[in-house]
Amino acid sequence: MDKRTNEEWIADLRAGGEQQAKALEDLRAIILRGLPYAIAGRLDPNSPESEALAEEVVQETLMRVLEYLDTFEGRSQFTTWAHKIAVRAALTELRRRRWREVPLPEMEMNEDGDSSYRELPDDQASPEDQVDRKDMLKRVNRIIMEELTDKQRKALMATMEGFPLEEAAQRLGMNRNALYKLMHDARLRLKKRLEKEGLTPQEVLSVFEQAGK
Repeated sequence: MDKRTNEEWIADLRAGGEQQAKALEDLRAIILRGLPYAIAGRLDPNSPESEALAEEVVQETLMRVLEYLDTFEGRSQFTTWAHKIAVRAALTELRRRRWREVPLPEMEMNEDGDSSYRELPDDQASPEDQVDRKDMLKRVNRIIMEELTDKQRKALMATMEGFPLEEAAQRLGMNRNALYKLMHDARLRLKKRLEKEGLTPQEVLSVFEQAGK
């Protein structure tokens, strides 16, 4: 089943019917054989989880191979190209699973107007700088709370905390394009409010960069 040339793989997968089905089955076996060891550094290839992941990923890989068949340029073996698609799909799924147990960060204000989702660092800044930074952070947090919807705040916090876009979109009950639109609208609202408050994006970015150290 490994003996097909690149041209034969392409022809068989385009043929449809039994010819295509046989090629897909052969390709499935090749991917299943190599995938667990390709991601062995992230998951034990002999574990039940690895076997389940491989079965899930191979189905997605076969669909992608058919979808992107016309993009194959023949610079490598066809099976190598397909295998790379499988590895990328597996790593993406592993990242999703790792974040799946992590709750989306919330942003809440206490009675003093402080945001509870992030604390200021205990760094070497002067007392004056610490006070200025705290005041600025409180001001920015309040603007976010007042201007953005709950879903927009969750999306903003998720991206700031490094959530994969696919996972954040799924948690928020939308697709990736809808998340992009949500974030775009949120940024526009914040930009307009910040301009009214006399704050520049550079000042705001500086505050959050310092808070994240």
